[in-house]
Amino acid sequence: MTDMNMMGKITFYEERNFMGRSYECMNDMSDMSSYMSRCHSCRVERGCFMVYDRTNYMGNQHFMRRGEYADYMSMFGWSDSIRSCRMIPMYRGSYRMRIYERENFGGQMHEMMDDCDSIMDRYRMNNCVSCNVMEGHWLMYEQPNYRGRMMYMRPGEYRNFHQMMGGMGNMRFMSMRRINDSFY
Repeated sequence: MTDMNMMGKITFYEERNFMGRSYECMNDMSDMSSYMSRCHSCRVERGCFMVYDRTNYMGNQHFMRRGEYADYMSMFGWSDSIRSCRMIPMYRGSYRMRIYERENFGGQMHEMMDDCDSIMDRYRMNNCVSCNVMEGHWLMYEQPNYRGRMMYMRPGEYRNFHQMMGGMGNMRFMSMRRINDSFY
């Protein structure tokens, strides 16, 4: 596989149903306002992306894989348009993450290496508000069984999910999934 085929590619459109001005993106974009005043539909030609309803990768997030999203605002229940996006690199290594029930790596801790549809069922843990991703790329979901609002986690330390969401609600996560070949 060539480097070009491994890169992601997403095209954003100002209007629903792929109409109006468009902007093609193959990497992270922290602020789309200099390219488009609004974005109401998009096409992912290859790869996976997280899109955000605020600039600088803040606010509500949604995972997008290859496909067409003619009216994503209705699909996601968003009242605003996409303001930033992050390309998720293809990763084929091992996965490892430590989750904590309190901010700043406090309270109960568990190490994960595979998907977990419910931290309550698996670990008897009713809250996860910080984590340390050692290996791999993960999606964390607000509700069990990979439902509700989500957040993309790449390797690094995440001390307080509430701050990461830009103060938008009290975020805690109840299920986690690895972003692996099955998504691409």
